[in-house]
Amino acid sequence: MSSGMRMPAVERLGKIEVSQRAIASIAADAAVRSYGVVGMASARLKDGLAELLRREHLERGVVVHLKDGRVGVDLYVVIEYGTRVSEVGRNIAQNVKFAVEKAIGMPVARVTVNVQGLRVSDQN
Repeated sequence: MSSGMRMPAVERLGKIEVSQRAIASIAADAAVRSYGVVGMASARLKDGLAELLRREHLERGVVVHLKDGRVGVDLYVVIEYGTRVSEVGRNIAQNVKFAVEKAIGMPVARVTVNVQGLRVSDQN
């Protein structure tokens, strides 16, 4: 994710630019609020294991692509063991698409959910 690229939105009174990092933050927040998500993971596996990202670094589990005024989002998540992976993934994609489009007012062309691992979440 290059924090230098921005998604421009031209309005009557001027232009609004939203950074890829801001979009990633919105997407990560929507993803972790989705049912069945234990947390966000880095795009790279360390020793074949998914490393959960701390709350303050969740956007590192998101890669944002900007092209032709449209947004593409790649998410790297760890989901709850025992949930239906396909349903959780579909739910995450819908939640992220809705949150990003609502927040920035630009169309999201695609959301790709990459499940980096399954974990039993803390019962606390």
